[in-house]
Amino acid sequence: MKVIRTDKGGEYVSREFHNFCKIHGIYKQFTMRYTPQQNGVAERKNITIMEMGHNMLAAKHFSNEYWDEAVANEVYIMNRCPTKNVKNRVPQEAWTSMKHNVAHLKVFGCVAYAHVPYEMRKKLDNKG
Repeated sequence: MKVIRTDKGGEYVSREFHNFCKIHGIYKQFTMRYTPQQNGVAERKNITIMEMGHNMLAAKHFSNEYWDEAVANEVYIMNRCPTKNVKNRVPQEAWTSMKHNVAHLKVFGCVAYAHVPYEMRKKLDNKG
């Protein structure tokens, strides 16, 4: 990454972030407040993420209570899908230089069970 364009949110103007960018040779560009049109690509990606998260919830008839899970899953998937900007790799491969597998992915909202180790199950038994 050579350039990062952000608004002047606190997380982007902190001394720690300034030092990180300086160490890694990242040039910072700031947009004016309340002008998302100055950062069109990122804003469009945010809209895509929001719409996909909404669609995932709607498809499974989930309430907005699970919004964070839907968005986290959607971004996880998005980072493992081909894009025009990253040639012959997916974004996660470009970031980590590691080949990734998606065989572990399940359908969002499918029934799942948590494994409780035997030792933990004994603690939950009735003492009566």
